[in-house]
This record gives sequence, C-alpha cells and structure tokens, in this order.
Amino acid sequence: MVSTTQLVPTGYSLVAVFAWGTSDFVGGYAVRRSNAFLFTSIVHASGAILMISLALLNHAAFPSKTSVEWSLAAGFLAGSSLAIFYRALATARMGLAAPVSAILTAAIPAIVTILSQGLPGGFPIAGFALALVGIWLISRPENGDRPKGLGLAVLAGLGFAGFVLCLKQAGNESALWIAGLARVCSFAVTAAIVLLQRNFRGVAPALTPAGVGLGVFAGLIDVTGSFVFIRAAQTGRLDAAVVISSLYPAVTVVLARLLLKERFTRWKTLGMLAAILAVPLIAMQ
Repeated sequence: MVSTTQLVPTGYSLVAVFAWGTSDFVGGYAVRRSNAFLFTSIVHASGAILMISLALLNHAAFPSKTSVEWSLAAGFLAGSSLAIFYRALATARMGLAAPVSAILTAAIPAIVTILSQGLPGGFPIAGFALALVGIWLISRPENGDRPKGLGLAVLAGLGFAGFVLCLKQAGNESALWIAGLARVCSFAVTAAIVLLQRNFRGVAPALTPAGVGLGVFAGLIDVTGSFVFIRAAQTGRLDAAVVISSLYPAVTVVLARLLLKERFTRWKTLGMLAAILAVPLIAMQ
C-alpha cells in the first residue's frame, strides 16, 4: 500500500517534474538564439529574486552558517551546469539530451543515499529500476548514432548530481532561503563567465527582449521546481525524491513533440508508461 509518509514528498517531487520539464523546454528553445550563460544568468537572477522575496515576506528564519555554505556550493554547481545543459538542449534534440542528464542526476544521489541509509523497500527499488528504464527509453537514439551534445549532457548531469547532494546537506532549514541563496551564487557564477567572455572575445552576446522574457519565465518555473524538490528531500528519502523528480524529461519531450514537432516514437511512448508506473511504486512501502 502507499505510505502516507511518502504521499507529501511524492507530491512535491511530481510538482518538480512539471516545473523542471517546462523550464528546460523553454531554456533549450531560447538558447538556440542567444548566449547560454547570459540567458542562464537571467534565469538565476529571476529565481533568486522570487525566492528571497518570498522568504522575507514569510519571515522565514535565516539558515545557519553550515546551511548557507552548502546552499552556496549547490548554487555554484547549478549555475555552470544549467548553462551547459541549455547548450546541450540547443545542440542536440531535446528528447535526447534531457534524459541522459536526468539519468546521472537520479542515479548518483540515489546510490549515495542507499549506501548511507540502506536499501528502501522492495517496491521502491522496483520503482527506481523502472524509472531509470523509462528515462533510458525516452533518451534512446533512433538511428544508432551518438547524438550531438551528449558529452555536454553528461557533464551537466554530473553537476546536477552534485547540486542535489549539496542541497540535501543544507539540512531542514528554510527551503525558501536555501533555494534563494543557491540561486544568488548561481547568478554570480554565470554573470562572471559572461563578463569574462566579453573581456576575452570583445563581443557582447546578443539577447532579444523576447529572450529576456523567456529567461525570466524559465527562472521562475525552475526555482519553483528547486523549492519543491528541497521540500521533497526534507520530508522524505533523497533517493525517492531525486528519482521521481528526474522524470522531468518526459514533460520536456512532450512539449518538444507538441510545439517543435520532434519525433515521438514507440520507444518514447514505452518510456513514458514506465515512468508513470514507477511513481506509485516508489511511494509504496
């Protein structure tokens, strides 16, 4: 049966799926016409403003020194990784780059959690396996060739895995502050890279008003996903939270199919079904 203690973190994780999947689609589309790091700077700036504003309005207690340090470390990894990931989405087909990154993002923290906290029940383990199979089916190359942008997607996945582990180490303090502080550091990292690019290349990267708007939109959605993911990790096991949340490529793939007319093969359909079946299994004890 489904454990009531897992219903809340599972709900948070599912919200993260839709938030991250949507923001990745918007970001991957937008950076096809703009500089990835400049766009990501706008994403992180808007996210930081939203979370810190909400933290102040809610009079949330400021985190401890240790929590702040881990939050900033998470932001450092997220800042560079998200820009790399957006470039991977722009270079490769979205239906391939997103799931490859998600597999690493899910697998590494899940393994660390199992090693430190022990194995969950049989049903969650089956759900983990089914979720990873689903992600792989969604990302399966159709022509047998190595897709462009795969190396960037792998690099981003490693960075996101570190981001997740750092967020967990930030503890059970205010999720608004943790998400906001992480975004502040992410913005600092990407903004510094943009400035270095201008200094060494002498070219100001172009970004249209529409691109700025998409960046703000993606940032608000992406940081919302981070907030609910932090709550999922705080209220339940990290391995369950990260595996469910890493199903977000399904949303990216569906949006790419509907709006960009990317191919939606039977393998992707099977992957979607596997992902859907995995969620209730992970929530069971």
